[in-house]
Amino acid sequence: MNAAKKLNQKRNRRIARTRARISGTAERPRLAVRRSNRWFYAQLIDDIQGRTIVSASSFALKKEKAASAKMTKTEHSFAVGELLGKRATEKGIAIAVFDRRGYKFHGRVKSFVEGAKKAGLTI
Repeated sequence: MNAAKKLNQKRNRRIARTRARISGTAERPRLAVRRSNRWFYAQLIDDIQGRTIVSASSFALKKEKAASAKMTKTEHSFAVGELLGKRATEKGIAIAVFDRRGYKFHGRVKSFVEGAKKAGLTI
């Protein structure tokens, strides 16, 4: 087995292990994050109905704000957290279950959660 395939299998096992314990509802949706080398994505998901309630990304944030070009990736993540938190409170969602997938809780993921909490979302 080549190294890339083995790494993907390990990543998928971490994701499945985390996901097995977490499920979102309409009142308390699952807050899932996706981190790439360039962008940061997050969405609130109702797993019972299988639909996305609210979403935000650093890609969309960059289109909205011209000043975000000078921000670091960690600052982008914080801003995405604030944006998602504001959109969630507008929809009447105050609490969510955090699904970090296979990512460690530090750096951009931690910054995102801090931004969401600052905007009023309880995680």
